[in-house]
Amino acid sequence: MERIGKFLRDREEKRLLRVLRPARFRKEGKIYFKDKSFIDFSSNDYLGLSGHPKIKEAAEKSITALGTSSSASRLLSGDLNIHHELEKRIASFKEKEDALLFNSGYQANVGIISSLLRKGDAVFSDKLNHASIIDGMLLSGAKIFRFRHNDTEHLEFLLKSQRNNYKDSLIVTETVFSMEGDKPPLGELVFLKEKYSSMLLVDEAHATGVFGEKGKGVVEEAGMAGRIELIMGTFGKAMGSFGAYVACSSELKKYFVNSARSFIYSTSLPPSIIGANLAGLDLIEEEPFRRSTLLRNSDYFRQELGKRGFSARGTSQIVPLIFGDSEKAAKISRDLQKEGYWVLPIRPPTIPEGEARLRFSLTYHHTKDMLEKLIDDISKVSHV
Repeated sequence: MERIGKFLRDREEKRLLRVLRPARFRKEGKIYFKDKSFIDFSSNDYLGLSGHPKIKEAAEKSITALGTSSSASRLLSGDLNIHHELEKRIASFKEKEDALLFNSGYQANVGIISSLLRKGDAVFSDKLNHASIIDGMLLSGAKIFRFRHNDTEHLEFLLKSQRNNYKDSLIVTETVFSMEGDKPPLGELVFLKEKYSSMLLVDEAHATGVFGEKGKGVVEEAGMAGRIELIMGTFGKAMGSFGAYVACSSELKKYFVNSARSFIYSTSLPPSIIGANLAGLDLIEEEPFRRSTLLRNSDYFRQELGKRGFSARGTSQIVPLIFGDSEKAAKISRDLQKEGYWVLPIRPPTIPEGEARLRFSLTYHHTKDMLEKLIDDISKVSHV
C-alpha cells in the first residue's frame, strides 16, 4: 500500500520514526546493550522489584507446580485457583468487593470501557488520558467529551450542558499521568460524578505501590475507595511483574466476565506471572521503605532542576523535563547517553506540538548521589 511507505518516509524525515532498541538485559536500575551499559531512566520498575529474589522464587515455584502456560482462556480451561487467589488479594488491597484480571493495562482499559458503554451513553475523559483509554472509548460507540487536563471547572461545564442528553455516563482519569507525572483533583472528580449521576474509572497504573500509606495508590491516599466504582491498575510497573486488573463490585465483575472481549478471548496469564504478582503484593506491604525513598528522591530531583532554571513538572516519581523543541530534546537525549544515561525524548504525536521533553522515570535504584551527578550533567549538556 502506497500510504504505508509515505507514512514511514514522513516520520523518518521529521525524525519521529519509532524504532526498537533490543537490550541484552536490565538489572538494578541499569540497562545493558551489546557494548555499553547505562543508568536507566526510562523504566517503570519504580520500586526495583522486577529482580527481587522473592518475586523470582515465586515465579519459579509456580512454573514447577503448574507449568509455563495456562494454555486457554479462563472461560475454557485456563482458569486456575491462583487466578482467583490473586483477584481476592487485589480486591482486599484496593478495598473493593471483587476484582478481575486482564493480560495488560491496555487490554484492561479497552475491555472495561468498550463493554461498559454503548451508543447513547457519554464518556468524559481527561484530555491527557492514555491511548488505551482513548481506544476503549472509540470502540464503545459512546459520545466522547474530553475536558482540559485536571480542569474540573471545564468538566462540570461539559457535564452540566451534556449529561442529561445521554443514558449512562462515565468519567475517566489517571491518578498519575504517565507523561506529566502529576495527579488529578480526585475529591473534586468524585463530587462531580456523584452530582451528575456518573460512574468513575480511575487508572492507577503509575500510582499503585508508590502512593498511599500502604502503597495502595492515590485512591488510598485520598480515602476515596468506597466512592469510586472502578479502580484499574497494573502489575508491570511498581509491582515488578506483568498483567493488570480492575477492582470493582461483584456485579461489575460478573458483567465484565460476560462482556469484556479483551478478557473473554485471551489466553489467561501464566502461573509464573500470577505467582510473581502475589509476591509483589507481599513486598509492597513488607518493604514500605522503597516507596518512601523513591518519593523523597523524586522530590529532590525535581526541586534541584527547578533551582537550575529548568522546567521540571509533576508531583510523582515521573519527572518530565520540558524543552519544547523536538530536535533539542533529541539532541540532549543523545548527549546524556554519551554520559551514561538512558533517557529518551518524548515527542509528538505522543504529546502535543511544542511540548517535547525528556521523561525521567525514577526508581528505587536511583540514589541521591546518582541524581546529583545527573543534574550536573543535564546542566552541562544543556548549557544552563
